[in-house]
Parts: sequence; C-alpha cells; structure tokens
Amino acid sequence: MPTIQLSRVSGDFGFVASDQNGHSIKMDSSPESGGQNFGVRPMQTLLMGLAGCSAIDVISILKKQRQEVIDYKMTVNGEREVGKEPSLWESISIEFHLYGDIDVDKAARAVELSVNKYCSVAATLMRAGATIKSQVFVHPAQ
Repeated sequence: MPTIQLSRVSGDFGFVASDQNGHSIKMDSSPESGGQNFGVRPMQTLLMGLAGCSAIDVISILKKQRQEVIDYKMTVNGEREVGKEPSLWESISIEFHLYGDIDVDKAARAVELSVNKYCSVAATLMRAGATIKSQVFVHPAQ
C-alpha cells in the first residue's frame, strides 16, 4: 500500500509530501489565502497527476504499436466549480502534442483509451463529476 508523508517546511502552508521511495513534491496555498508561493496548489497536483498518468498510458500504447515518439508535451487546463465548497474540478481540457513519425489515428486512439479506459486519475476525476475533453496534435520530429 502506498504511503505518503507530509511535513510543514515553509511558513504556515508550505508542505513537502513524499512517497515511500523518497520522491517529493512541494505544495502551498495561494498567496491570497496566506501561502508564500512555495509550491504547487494541492488541486493543481490532481491535474499534474492526470497529465502524468495519461502520458504513461499514451506512450506505452504507442510503443506497443511501434510508433516512434521523439518528444511529448501536454497542456492541461481546468475549471473549478464556482461558489461551492469544496470546489471540485468541473471541466478539464487536455492538449496532447506528440512529435515523431506517428500515425494520427493511432495517436488519437491511444489518447481515447487512456482518458476513457486506463488512466485511474481520469476515472477518479470523472467519477467526481468532471468532464474531460482532449485534442491530439501530431507534429513531425524536430
């Protein structure tokens, strides 16, 4: 079972969370709510987790299809519920940018499989009510 340890290390809301393997992430509240911009906001870490989870899926699927991915980038944007506490992610849009000699249809299918079938973070967010939309862009190798 994964274990996360969290310690306050900066001001009132600056924390470092670490996993059992020693990997860590810095988190903080926004300056408007007393934070010092020490790290990522906790809700943003969910979007980062979505990006990482989906990226692993997409690259794995494309490798199995013998597609050569030279570079890979994503942009994730999210809108949270307005006027609610807690304020959950309501809508999320993801741009997948793949670079290399990659079949566009295979890239689109890999993204669709990741977002709608394999990515546990996407499933968690969707079960909480978020909608996730994606766009796939295939670029020649640079």
